[in-house]
Amino acid sequence: MAELQKTPLYEKHLALKGAPVEYGGWLMPVQYEGIVSEVCATRHSAALFDTSHMGEFLVEGPGAADYLQKVLTNDILSLTDGRIIYSPVCYPHGGTVDDILIYRYGQEKYLLVVNAANAAKDLAWLSEKTKPGVRVSDLSPETALIAIQGPNSLEALQALTQVPLEKLRYYHFIPRVDLAGSNCLVSRTGYTGEDGFEIFCEPGTARKLWDALEEVSRSRDLGLVPAGLGARDVLRLEASLPLYGHELSESISPLEAGLARFVSFDKGDFIGREALLRQKEEGPAKELCGLILLDRGVIREGYRMFNDGREIGIVSSGTYSPTLKKSIGMAFVTPGAVAPGSMIEVMIRERAHRAEIVKTPFYRRDTK
Repeated sequence: MAELQKTPLYEKHLALKGAPVEYGGWLMPVQYEGIVSEVCATRHSAALFDTSHMGEFLVEGPGAADYLQKVLTNDILSLTDGRIIYSPVCYPHGGTVDDILIYRYGQEKYLLVVNAANAAKDLAWLSEKTKPGVRVSDLSPETALIAIQGPNSLEALQALTQVPLEKLRYYHFIPRVDLAGSNCLVSRTGYTGEDGFEIFCEPGTARKLWDALEEVSRSRDLGLVPAGLGARDVLRLEASLPLYGHELSESISPLEAGLARFVSFDKGDFIGREALLRQKEEGPAKELCGLILLDRGVIREGYRMFNDGREIGIVSSGTYSPTLKKSIGMAFVTPGAVAPGSMIEVMIRERAHRAEIVKTPFYRRDTK
């Protein structure tokens, strides 16, 4: 059995009494003070997440743009320097290899950020599809990644740099930012539904940056707390963001996961196009919906759903939402079986619990 990997911030997590768990081959903190308090801090002040387990690949060369057009479902030709786009990557049969972010440095240079548990598989898949004029390099070992999320994240991060970060728009990035004397890539992105930033830096400077952000929070009373995988999963579910292995997988297509807006059929050929086009014309075998539990209990992955005694689907992700103060979930159902407002039943420990089908996202931050 392979030894679990540790991020450059592992010792810091132990000092903060972060509870380590295995995740995607890594030893990561699941929580510190508690998942509920970490979620609330992210929504109302700010939180720091160690996401150094994510994978980073560099795609470069004169054929880079054409290559990415072929392996991604989304259209990157409208992407300009300094912008970021989200896209699924599909197998020929339409199932999902992964869902990733693409950062454009220039026409011949892109940074890909991939899910931690899929990094080795993604690298093999992407490398296999390369052609002359394209290089795919794994930058993961030389990259640490810290996310600062929440309404106070801008003030905290701005204190470490002269670069006017308030001008950085959502899904844009700056390749070189001096943060407390360290050269970093900074993007206005995240996986929580809140405003925030992700900081790419060298592994040796991650602890320095984390400590600097903590010190800024203390001096300015910004309420910044460390947050673990548990809070990150609750936050992404409240924002109805998909998680690979739950809402996406080798057997789940982007169309079935409600991500049709990230599949550009009119851009020309790409891997999986034929299967996805057929699925679009015939209709997907399942569709993703949101649900809120009306009875006491907590919705969990794998729970079965019924409507008038007929099984209609299965929960893909579920949790208790501290923000809504209700149990929420996303689930795959038979197409057309239910609509928002429908009352259904979720089986929890062999007992039926009432739930309502709702529109997603469950939570959307106030952008005023």
